[in-house]
Amino acid sequence: MSTATVTSAIRGANRPTSFSKRLNSQWWRHLLGIVAVVFAAFPLVYVLSASLAPGGTLTGSNKLFSQIDFSNYSRLLSDPVRPYGQWYLNTLVIAAVTAALTVFLGALASYSFSRMRFKGRRGGLLSLMLIQMFPQLLTVVAIFLLLTWLGDIYPVLGVGSRMALIMVYLGGALGANTYLMYGFFNTVPQSLDEAARVDGAGHARIFFTLILPLVAPILAVVGLLSFIGSFTEYVVASVILGADPHTSTLAIGLYQYVSTETSSNWGIFAAGAVLAALPPMVLFLWLQKYIVSGLTGGAVK
Repeated sequence: MSTATVTSAIRGANRPTSFSKRLNSQWWRHLLGIVAVVFAAFPLVYVLSASLAPGGTLTGSNKLFSQIDFSNYSRLLSDPVRPYGQWYLNTLVIAAVTAALTVFLGALASYSFSRMRFKGRRGGLLSLMLIQMFPQLLTVVAIFLLLTWLGDIYPVLGVGSRMALIMVYLGGALGANTYLMYGFFNTVPQSLDEAARVDGAGHARIFFTLILPLVAPILAVVGLLSFIGSFTEYVVASVILGADPHTSTLAIGLYQYVSTETSSNWGIFAAGAVLAALPPMVLFLWLQKYIVSGLTGGAVK
């Protein structure tokens, strides 16, 4: 076989296939992708259409964007009985504080399990795995009774307190998040710690100046998941905070618009849901570059 024949064969093998040929061979992948996009996007588009429909019902939004009216948004923001702005602020504060404390305390615990050897370390890791098996909803009654008792001694930790809700969220999230971050911390070579220790650095300096910048992806992922989970949670928040309009979160407050047949107004509910989706969406877009590496970085360990 001549050199020219070999060269032409190599060029033919390396030549990219046309789009039509790729489409014919992988058409099912494109079909599945289109179905997944439609399945995920249709509820979002429908809620946005319902928020712009002046009728106040979901059935009036069957024709998407047939009417565009911002009256639902104006009624939502100007309602004196249901302070949507206060709900928004309460939810942002609770979710932000919960996410920040979850990341910080989880990182401290993960560093301890990953870098230190102490009595009860293995039992602690196994306990974290077992805690993940039980959902937080199983403890709602016990949490309510505990907060009722604590409220008589420390009112800031009693039923109706936003601080009490933050503490409950922290207790439910630290187990799973600590174990998730523990796998990522193990991917950081311990030789870096040893080199820093030779230079005279202690655990605090190694943790804050060396380890934390290297594990930024998993911190971002845990913070994002914690923020979204706290931002959208309803059951635990409704049990602890009750129906007080000044301490309610968005989930509790918006439910009042559709809780009864006489007060159901799906248009205002949809408008509130659209506005409530903005902070998680912005945070997700800001941290999306960390999500894949943060979720899969510790898997090999």
